[in-house]
Order: sequence, then structure tokens, then C-alpha cells
Amino acid sequence: MELDAKVAAARALLAGIASGHAPAVFTTSFGAEDMVITDLIADGNIDIDIVSIDTGRLPAETYELMARTARRYPQQRIDVLFPDHQGVEAFVAQHGINGFYDSVDARKACCAARKLEPLRRALAGRNAWVTGLRRAQSVTREGLGESEYDEQYRLTKFNPLLEWSERDVWDYLRARDVPYNTLHDQHYPSIGCAPCTRAIAVGEDVRAGRWWWENPENKECGLHVHMLKPAA
Repeated sequence: MELDAKVAAARALLAGIASGHAPAVFTTSFGAEDMVITDLIADGNIDIDIVSIDTGRLPAETYELMARTARRYPQQRIDVLFPDHQGVEAFVAQHGINGFYDSVDARKACCAARKLEPLRRALAGRNAWVTGLRRAQSVTREGLGESEYDEQYRLTKFNPLLEWSERDVWDYLRARDVPYNTLHDQHYPSIGCAPCTRAIAVGEDVRAGRWWWENPENKECGLHVHMLKPAA
């Protein structure tokens, strides 16, 4: 499928979500895919809320992109949620400030405190959740569908860019002059918290720089690993 057709399909899906599954929310971490969806929503004036989670440990480049995005799309409100301080303090007290390096369980506990707690608030009362997930991103995402029912959060989850390639994403961003994280130019294809993200080498998987000390099958923060079934 040509990129123009993929763009039209994604735009139509987003419009259908807004009209048929309201209230809907798109959660963005300001990655390249997320900037595509942000542009589609803002440019099309599509009634889908946009929410981002500030874990407190994001790279400086991500904060700079947040500011550029706000300037580029003044018509589009982007709400930023922060984790509950008591949960973060409890994690640090038990594991230490960088305890997420010590074990998979400790890393997942950090993600739970910094990401999952505010995510639950972002999704509360919603009927639909839009993400920038693509099937080609990692082995943990190969079985995704364009729409699935998330049992954990009891809503329908939509992945409008599911079949997009890396090239599709960047062709769109460049054609539309959409702002993006400057870390991408330094070989960071996937960007999360600063201590858990590194640049990748030529030939490595696009998510190899995320939690690089773990096995690939473990490398999700918990936002996208719940029991799913195809949406009706």
C-alpha cells in the first residue's frame, strides 16, 4: 500500500474513533510515530484528546520537543500527567534511585510507579485508546491487531500505524515538516526515559536501545502487554 493510502486510512480510522468511540484518548511519548498521529489529529481537528506522561526522567531533548510541539499546534491541547510522588518515593526507598538496572522485576516496578499509575488516570472513563504502535517495531508487537479490546483497562485499543514501515513514518514527517526528537538524528530510534535509552548500532533492532540489558521478549514497560482480544 502506498503511503498516501496509508495516511488516508489512518486519518479515516481516527475520525471513526472520534465519532464512534468517544471519549477517546491518544497517549504520546513524542516518538516519531506519535508525532505522525499528533499531526493527523491536530491537522484534521479530530476530537481525540492527547495526553503525555512525564516520568520525571525524560531526556532534555524530549522536553524541548514538547515545547516545539505546543508551538506548532497551538490549536491542540496536550495534557501532561505526572506520577504520584508517593509511589515514586516508595520505589526509590526500596530499590534506590537507579534500582531498575538490578533486575527485570525492579525495572518493571519503576515503570509501574512512573508510567502505569498515571496511565490509569489517562485512560479512566475512556472508550478508546489510540497508540503509535507498529507491528515491525519489535518481537513483542508482531501479533498486534489494528483494533483490540484491552481487558485490563476495559476499552478498545487502536493502532492506526500498525502496518506502517519505518520509512513510511519518516517520509510523512519530512513531507509535512513535522517536529521530531533530535535524538533520532543521533541513532535513537526508540526513546523513553534517559537512563533506560541508548543509541543503537547499525543492524540492531529499532528497540535495541530500550532496556538494552534485558532480553528482547521482556522489553515492554507494561503499557502494552495486557491481555488483548480482537475488537468486535
